[in-house]
Amino acid sequence: MTLIKSISGIRGTIGGKVEDNLTPIDAVKFAAAYGTWIKQQRNKENYKVVVGRDARISGEMIQNLVMNTLVGLGIHVVDLGLSTTPTVEVAVPMEHADGGIILTASHNPKQWNALKLLNAKGEFLNGAEGQKILEIAESDSMNFSEVDFLGKITKNEAYIDLHIDEVLDLPLVNKKAIEDANFKVVVDGVNSTGGIAIPLLLERLGVHAVKLYCEPTGHFPHNPEPLKEHLGDLAEAVVNEHADFGIVVDPDVDRLAFMDETGEMFGEEYTLVACADYVLSKNPGNTVSNMSSTRALRDVTEKHGGMYEASAVGEVNVVELMKKNNVVIGGEGNGGIIYPELHYGRDALVGVALFLSLLAEKKMKVSELRATYPNYFMSKKKIQLTPELDVNGILSTMESNYNHEKLTTIDGVKIDFADSWVHLRKSNTEPIIRIYTEAPTQESADNLADRFITEIKAIANI
Repeated sequence: MTLIKSISGIRGTIGGKVEDNLTPIDAVKFAAAYGTWIKQQRNKENYKVVVGRDARISGEMIQNLVMNTLVGLGIHVVDLGLSTTPTVEVAVPMEHADGGIILTASHNPKQWNALKLLNAKGEFLNGAEGQKILEIAESDSMNFSEVDFLGKITKNEAYIDLHIDEVLDLPLVNKKAIEDANFKVVVDGVNSTGGIAIPLLLERLGVHAVKLYCEPTGHFPHNPEPLKEHLGDLAEAVVNEHADFGIVVDPDVDRLAFMDETGEMFGEEYTLVACADYVLSKNPGNTVSNMSSTRALRDVTEKHGGMYEASAVGEVNVVELMKKNNVVIGGEGNGGIIYPELHYGRDALVGVALFLSLLAEKKMKVSELRATYPNYFMSKKKIQLTPELDVNGILSTMESNYNHEKLTTIDGVKIDFADSWVHLRKSNTEPIIRIYTEAPTQESADNLADRFITEIKAIANI
């Protein structure tokens, strides 16, 4: 089964059977449930929802199904066409809309697509809101509008430019220093909408962009998750072009990774670290990332006199803690920058502008910048369990076994040791325990992960 219904939306592979895959019927059903929920929030005459998509092959089909379902509910739609996740998030409050839908499966392969759902602030729904939509979908209680009260679709393809305007208007984006630095950058847009948005942003900043896979065809030239093992072509292009560095984003442009001038990864975990270092140097304050992100953000935050705290995994959890702690920047270690000065959502465009500002002011190479940050290494593994095993019970046993250490249990079990940590968390969709570790060397991080895999197997008798 490859249809996953969760509080954050619905995702699956295209084709196949209803309820087993993401079929047109499933897309209509959940769009209708979302539209019904929108109308339950406020009793008013007119409702408006912003809809945009990445460049996936199935995107236009799914978007048309979703938009016309909303029209059938009497909801007006602002069609952004090809867009990015952060652009839709920015557009919702600018349009004074009641919500937004992004058609994207993020870093998943091309056969996947998804409906990601936003509230009137342009932020992802919380757990209670998402659960309510799931309940509406299962109840079949949707009530469609009569013919005189159908919604209308209005196209507005200007929002990537408007999003860039908002980024460039941020006080900490040093446009002059960036332009004076005369950077040359290779951009891997994975043949999706990052290939539109990132080069446009760079052009506005006076940066020479060399485009690699920037045609929004939806035919991803490599695995779209921005990891080192997928980016050989980018490394080759950076070196051959004598570029200052490389930029790669995922298909919906909310994850961001950099490559230094030698073709080596800056480290996806360190995207947020570098951007936070720049922001905190100008505006000291607190930071937040999720529990599976690098300790380096904590170190940089404390260097600038701020307080760091980790949230449960998931963007909505990060945002909730960011608001509670009144942070100046936060995000996730997968290259997701959340800068509240603009909006509460992961935004690669903001990340690029902040990183360029830092690099321009530091006047150093990307490899030299990376060397200024603490060196931590991560290992990410998982252990497959049989469905009948009590995953919560296994995690509870691990908690008891390590109750003499510093523990965090808001999302699985995280154990902090003096020079390393391990985070064990249950998958929400399958009988898997995910194991994340971080340590001073790659070998020690891998060994720590293997040690906990062995302990979990012993507890589970497998």
